[in-house]
Amino acid sequence: MPTHGLQSIFKSKMLYNTFMKCTDGAINVRLLGIDFGLKRVGLALTDEGGRMAFPRPALARTSNDALIAEIGRMAAEEKVEAVVLGLPIAMDGEETDLSRQVRNLARKITSKTGLKVHLMDERLTSAEAQARLREAGVSSKKMKGKLDSGAAVLILEAYLGRS
Repeated sequence: MPTHGLQSIFKSKMLYNTFMKCTDGAINVRLLGIDFGLKRVGLALTDEGGRMAFPRPALARTSNDALIAEIGRMAAEEKVEAVVLGLPIAMDGEETDLSRQVRNLARKITSKTGLKVHLMDERLTSAEAQARLREAGVSSKKMKGKLDSGAAVLILEAYLGRS
């Protein structure tokens, strides 16, 4: 029987297999959310069922090659099946230079890691993440390190809500 963390809930292999058929095996989908920035890259992971997103520590961005290597390492370690990468689009709907950089990064992630990359409009995710952190009582000093990963959580949540 494959391990999905839910085996212990089911009393028999037959119940487990029936559950997996009813959910189309979706219980084991794990996604990595990325909020790309020129200085920091926010990260978030879904649970094994791909239903909830949780922040991971943001990375200081040094180069795209180093970032892609870290994404590959994390994907292998966390059994990630796909990446949801925030696509920065201007408020008027136009793409920017950063949008083009992100599209290029998405292609490189796929070619170097084999992971499928889904692009997700990230408009206003940083502002919403900042509002959520303030509401949670996070001080301005501590917010800097949490903001990018908070935005990555919102990108994943938007993707999960769309799927």
